[in-house]
Amino acid sequence: MTELKRLRSLPLSEAITISAQAVGEVMKGRSLTEVLDQLVAHERPIVQSLTFDALRKWVRSHEFIQKHIPKIPPAEVEYLLSVAIALLLQGNSDGKGYPTHTIVDQAVRACSEYDKTVYAKGLVNAVLRKVALALHPTAGEPIYPPDPIPMFFPPWWRASLKRHYSKAWQEVMFRQAQRAPLILRVNVRQHTRDEYRDLLTQANIESTPINEVSGIALDAALLLKEPVPVAELPAFYSGAVSVQDSGAQLAATLLNPQDGERVLDACAAPGGKTAHLLELADCKMVALELDAERLGKIGGNLDRLRLHSQNVTILRGDASQLTWWDGELFDKILLDAPCSASGIVARHPDIPFLRRESDIRALQLKQREIIRNAWKMLKPGGLLLYVTCSVFPEEGEQQAQWFAGEFANAVRLDAPGQILPSELSDGFYYALFKKNGS
Repeated sequence: MTELKRLRSLPLSEAITISAQAVGEVMKGRSLTEVLDQLVAHERPIVQSLTFDALRKWVRSHEFIQKHIPKIPPAEVEYLLSVAIALLLQGNSDGKGYPTHTIVDQAVRACSEYDKTVYAKGLVNAVLRKVALALHPTAGEPIYPPDPIPMFFPPWWRASLKRHYSKAWQEVMFRQAQRAPLILRVNVRQHTRDEYRDLLTQANIESTPINEVSGIALDAALLLKEPVPVAELPAFYSGAVSVQDSGAQLAATLLNPQDGERVLDACAAPGGKTAHLLELADCKMVALELDAERLGKIGGNLDRLRLHSQNVTILRGDASQLTWWDGELFDKILLDAPCSASGIVARHPDIPFLRRESDIRALQLKQREIIRNAWKMLKPGGLLLYVTCSVFPEEGEQQAQWFAGEFANAVRLDAPGQILPSELSDGFYYALFKKNGS
């Protein structure tokens, strides 16, 4: 996430208003990505920053709201306060936030800009001043104790993490409540990692190589010390680099495509892993995606990275069905299955608000449908890599064990298995299978 000092292209009062409305859409069940995609270009960066922080700090902000307003206020006021309190919680000690008086003033002004909150100017002013005082007490006053996990996770989610990761569940939630770092994948068809680091240095952007994740070597991953807009990345629009989490970069590395191989990316949008496979080899790629809107993003990414060729086919189709398939078997299949996305909450903090416990079983069944079909399309001797961005074993290890038991000709090979969210990686699950036979 780009720091606020880079994002002040929209008046803060307007940004608070739009962010509060975006929070309201999430509470109605809409994906925040979908909501943000509807904004105009100059609105999105700051609204995304404010909304993400409001969701990350939901528990802490509501502790204050409940303390100072005994009866929960109407939703529109509640969401505006959650955005403003998140700004206060961020602070301004490093010069990257807003001064307290500015936040209070702009939040009160935001009340005036929306007919459903105009009546609450006095209430918002009083609550925010009390919060500011609690966060910055005068000498001798008690300091407000910070909650190490300020983010909302449903009770069933917390219970699952406690049950499966008894020693790590708090660390997982703590990591997911932090802003995710900006990690790059260098397009090795254009530059080595060291060459691109030199370009970053020339642009006064500090970076550090990420050499491995879960024991798997990476040769194209770079961590930026401070996030920057992609427009500031050298040669971004000519395809020199992509934004991709280091954990996600394991997929192409593990599948290890070779020149001339026929490869299927079974659930391909938005195309990051498709592109990485093509950066590593001149393979015959089929990128499959069911969602028509997301399908276009695959082509857009390949165009930017200059990876389109006659060997690349982008198809709209359902990976759980065979109706789109021409019958020609694949040497390798990447199955990045639809899942709860519970491993990438740091990048999508709306997920805990949207997901329901019943979703996990439904997703598990959908994943198995896709696995069954994918296995039919794989050549004997071929490889299938099963991937989810989930931390729930129902979508990870339990699926791999079911896979191995379901297909007698499936041989499980070495792969990382469950990767929990960490400072340098989102949460992923990887299982690699070879198809025996001739």
